[in-house]
Amino acid sequence: MEPQQKKELLEKSGFRCQKCNYYSPLGEGLEIINDRVLCKVCSVFAPEDNQKLQEYISEKLEWQNLETFRKFNINRASHDVHKKGMIKKAKQGMLMARPAYGYKVEAGRLIPDEYESQNVRLIFQDFLEGKSLNQISRIYNISVNGIKKILRNFTYIGKIKFAGNIVSGSHASLISPELFNSVQQKFESLNKK
Repeated sequence: MEPQQKKELLEKSGFRCQKCNYYSPLGEGLEIINDRVLCKVCSVFAPEDNQKLQEYISEKLEWQNLETFRKFNINRASHDVHKKGMIKKAKQGMLMARPAYGYKVEAGRLIPDEYESQNVRLIFQDFLEGKSLNQISRIYNISVNGIKKILRNFTYIGKIKFAGNIVSGSHASLISPELFNSVQQKFESLNKK
């Protein structure tokens, strides 16, 4: 990109990151990705696909929350290598984050937790039977957002979702794909209302 084009985009953005609204009056610490102005921290996690980039930008957060990361001057190139390695591990069905509720980790593998896995099954059934997210939240002492995450998590049908990809995991499923799909359909119908 030519310096004049970059200058115009920075001026148009008001020298602000389009995701976190971080302000840099001289444009220092701001980068242009697919004609979008992002701070160095936000640009590290920005997806390459233009459609996903727009979705990423629309999820706003406060720039102050990223200040600690800004101090360490994250290198995008090293992030890309790390991300590719994580995608490769995810495609092999390996654990990419902390275990989902209902699982524990033993020898690097997800293993169903005897007590919590029963709760996961009950949470899915309760939701399908018409209990509200608030009611389920109170029953299992999990936040409403926590319940939503459980009900949308592919881990429970033996899958891994990472970087927009869904692959078969190497762990046991806790519920059937049919139950999971029924819950997703109910979420869609609720969202339409």
